[in-house]
Amino acid sequence: MSRLTDTFRNIFKIHELRQRIFYTLALLFLVRLGSHVTIPGVDTTLLTESMKNATSDNLFGLYDLFVGGAFSNAAIFALGIMPYISASIIIQLLGAVVPYFQKLQQEGEEGRKKITQLTRYGTVVISAMQAWGVTIRLLNIQVQGLPIIPEGVSGFPWVLSTIIILTSGTMFMMWMGEQITERGIGNGISLIIFIGIIARFPFAIFDEIRLISVGQRSIIIEIIILIFRSNEYILTPIFR
Repeated sequence: MSRLTDTFRNIFKIHELRQRIFYTLALLFLVRLGSHVTIPGVDTTLLTESMKNATSDNLFGLYDLFVGGAFSNAAIFALGIMPYISASIIIQLLGAVVPYFQKLQQEGEEGRKKITQLTRYGTVVISAMQAWGVTIRLLNIQVQGLPIIPEGVSGFPWVLSTIIILTSGTMFMMWMGEQITERGIGNGISLIIFIGIIARFPFAIFDEIRLISVGQRSIIIEIIILIFRSNEYILTPIFR
């Protein structure tokens, strides 16, 4: 125990390392803060009411787990960093079949810069498409016959502004991830995913306990799901 204490003391004695740690924590705090800033025009009272009975037992719940609850909060960071991950995967797949991308992969530093730039462009496109989908979902949510987007707000200007806000939110998160990687501690993108999962994971556990208590889940199946989810949601982002 004393060795562990001494190790932490020595870490904070190193000025550069201390700055990197504080810088990383500050940006991760901004990520969590943005996950609770609701998109303008959304009725937060009705949104909270609509999410009371929501669980993580669906595709939206799974996505919400990865973005740390920002999706269910209809926050400006609702898309999370996932569009960037999708764009990166697409670029990597293209590198295996398209000669142009294969050539870029073989050009060293210059090729990597071009691939990074193309990945950013792809992130913008994917973010805009997903943001459009989010606006449609929000427009269709009603609580006791009342839409969470008031009729006086739910027009084309709101849709366009929401798409811009959500896309900008993803790009800002991508920038913060890159800054953490360059000036902080660890891989920024992985840390952003990890902190979101850690923030949302306890709520997912409570949802599963509630489903077991009402007889909609088997305890044996839940143990198996918990093992797989723990490996997928926690270990994967760390070693990404």
